[in-house]
Amino acid sequence: MKKYIPNSLTFFRVLMVPVFFWLIHHSHLPNNYLWATFVFIIASITDIFDGLLARKFGVVTNFGKIMDPLADKLLTLLALYVLVSEPMKMMSIYVFYIILFREVMITLLRQYYSRKKIYIPANIWGKVKTTFQMTGIIAALVYYSLPYQFMPIIQTYHSKFQFGFNIFFWVIAIVTILSGITYLFPSERKG
Repeated sequence: MKKYIPNSLTFFRVLMVPVFFWLIHHSHLPNNYLWATFVFIIASITDIFDGLLARKFGVVTNFGKIMDPLADKLLTLLALYVLVSEPMKMMSIYVFYIILFREVMITLLRQYYSRKKIYIPANIWGKVKTTFQMTGIIAALVYYSLPYQFMPIIQTYHSKFQFGFNIFFWVIAIVTILSGITYLFPSERKG
């Protein structure tokens, strides 16, 4: 039974992607951004636990190999797109394109290397990138769904908050580029 938990968490995260999208773009629920923020945070937590549990139980499946990174990329890119779009506008569209380009290129490189039986382990730059991205996304979503929505005084300074988030996401873009460069020159570890 334990061996199914990591894949179940991954599958749950895949299901959360359209729920997050619906809450942001199509929901007429009161506080839809707040609900979307909860969905994103819960999905992010499942990402942490499915990896930990997969390692703990020694469970590596083809489903997990494919769906875990796909769910992460879809959720992250969708959230970043939300931050670029109206009404949030918390980061530059160029940051979104940089991150999108990096994710597509790394996915293609991983496929290329896997055909050559070269294993590229996760490195510190990838972990730093993920941590920065999740921190920035969650902070922006929480800001927009709580203080901005419910504290009129914050709305007075919204442009300053937008500027601060924009700077932070440019830092994330730089970290994303650096993490991508490490994949261009992998160590020749055969898998």
